[in-house]
Amino acid sequence: MQFAEPLLLQSGAQLADYTLMYETYGTLNADKSNAVLICHALNASHHVAGSYADAPKNLGWWDNMVGPGKPVDTDRFFVIGVNNLGSCFGSTGPMHTNPATGKPYGAAFPLLTVEDWVGAQARLADRLGIDCFAAVMGGSLGGMQALSWAIRFPERLRHCIVIASTPKLSAQNIAFNDVARQAILTDPDYHGGDFYEHGVVPKNGLKVARMVGHITYLSNDDMAEKFGRKLRNAAETNDYKFDFGIDFEIESYLRYQGDKFSEYFDANTYLLITKALDYFDPAREHGGDLTKALATTRAQFLVASFSTDWRFSPERSREIVEALISNRRQVTYAEIDAPHGHDAFLLEDARYMGVVRAYYDRIWEQGLAKEAP
Repeated sequence: MQFAEPLLLQSGAQLADYTLMYETYGTLNADKSNAVLICHALNASHHVAGSYADAPKNLGWWDNMVGPGKPVDTDRFFVIGVNNLGSCFGSTGPMHTNPATGKPYGAAFPLLTVEDWVGAQARLADRLGIDCFAAVMGGSLGGMQALSWAIRFPERLRHCIVIASTPKLSAQNIAFNDVARQAILTDPDYHGGDFYEHGVVPKNGLKVARMVGHITYLSNDDMAEKFGRKLRNAAETNDYKFDFGIDFEIESYLRYQGDKFSEYFDANTYLLITKALDYFDPAREHGGDLTKALATTRAQFLVASFSTDWRFSPERSREIVEALISNRRQVTYAEIDAPHGHDAFLLEDARYMGVVRAYYDRIWEQGLAKEAP
């Protein structure tokens, strides 16, 4: 969907004549009351569920969550996935042509915030004629967007579902993001962000950035169970190689993940999205008071966290819950004992899926079941 009206950004810059890529699943009902918006995290996209006829292996990033008969049941709900501005999966981003120069935006693409993404999503909803979502849902960075929706457009969603997220990044999280960004910024092939014109990709920087990030998505227990101190070539020899190559299975895994990521993700997009993560802090304009920041909300909430998620720990989800309770909002909280770390929100856990399914059943029964044919 193309938008000609300029989008004013929080930085003071504006983005004109931009495009948003989106996918929909299910059928919008007559009064458009069964729409659910799914907000994506760092390296995901609008492709939430299912696969394409010409690319059957390209499965949606939340396919275990969204679809017919799944927790977010597309036999009931009309689900929308939107690719955020600045991404590299179709929506206008740094690799696209800057109409002012005729060249790729590159480093000239403006920095974005979670609030900017939410504003763009609201415009798309306007075009689709959706005045109020049955729910806005997201995990991690997607959860930040869902929370921002509840604050910025309180009358436009009935339920807000925030999974494995946080009201703001800790200093440690910001530090991890900056180390990852420095890996990209110092790669000789980055060329100040204008590497497109040089016909190169800062692969080494992207690879290291992904390796750093991936470590934070896993728990110590999960990493120990999967890899431990296993040697890569243990079948051949139990000896160390005594060089700086790959000795351990965990090294092999991280390098594989880094190599794969560098083949499909854009370096400028990585910089933009991690900076948007850093900037998110709705309590900042309220003197750090999250209760005041959430005072405008009207939605009912589901907040879920995972016991081994040390990047966005349960304590941070409880901050959201406590602030909502202080505002007398209706909130359901689930703290799930899962071993997988931050990535648990993407994985199949019966208790987690059961919580989300039960919550959507309640949404359906509260006001939509009677509308079904």
